[in-house]
Amino acid sequence: MELEGKRLLVSGATGGLGRAIADQLAGHGARLVLSSRSEDELGDVARNLPGGTDRHAVLVADLADEGAAQRVVHDAGDLDGLIANAALPGVGSIEKVAAEELTRTLRVNLEAPMLMARELVPSLMEKGEGHLVFISSLNGKVGTPRTAIYCATKFGMRGFALALREDLQPKGVGVSTVLPGFIREAGMFHDSGVKSPPGLGTTSPEKVGKAVVSAITRNRSEVEPATLRLRLASGLAYRHPEFAARIQRRGGAEKIAEDLVAGHAGKR
Repeated sequence: MELEGKRLLVSGATGGLGRAIADQLAGHGARLVLSSRSEDELGDVARNLPGGTDRHAVLVADLADEGAAQRVVHDAGDLDGLIANAALPGVGSIEKVAAEELTRTLRVNLEAPMLMARELVPSLMEKGEGHLVFISSLNGKVGTPRTAIYCATKFGMRGFALALREDLQPKGVGVSTVLPGFIREAGMFHDSGVKSPPGLGTTSPEKVGKAVVSAITRNRSEVEPATLRLRLASGLAYRHPEFAARIQRRGGAEKIAEDLVAGHAGKR
């Protein structure tokens, strides 16, 4: 699908990744409906995009609220696609994570994207064109310490998107999954103030934005904006999880995981 003139909903638009994705889409001529919990930040993002507020709209929504996913799609009006980017970290040992936090993470990271897709798909099928992009993570392929809840949502998102792609392909609607690796200046590690594991490298939010553009315009099933080293390592871990787990333990993954949990403590 070409992006020029297409109207796309971007959730989680005020975070570092959301801003980068919005900037790349707007730069290719898309008209955006930007959504997040912060009205002030949404206005700032819209004003600084190519075309500004004359071209792009904003919708305040907290996807952790029941019914918010369906409402935001309804309120957005006529759409040509969705970039489901909003996510919570949900890190911590399962027995220490509050039930309410677990529920919020599942709702924002997995249930909301599914419900938004459910709400939007009928109109895209009627048009015979459109695209859905789900921002997963390489944690959608590889488990790491203290990320059981987060990994569950990202594994689930990947499975949902791959199967949905098969359902919608005959209808002319594309579905893509974008699986970033460690990102500098955005993402889970950056937001916690913790350095990503050494030796695997990081990528930029801009590269993730470009991956979203590529996913839509080339109708790609999956795109992994990550360093070659990290893509190779995650591929190995996906096929040989026991071997990868032993390497993680020897590489200090436990300490990094505990720092990550501490860095996100009390945040929402």
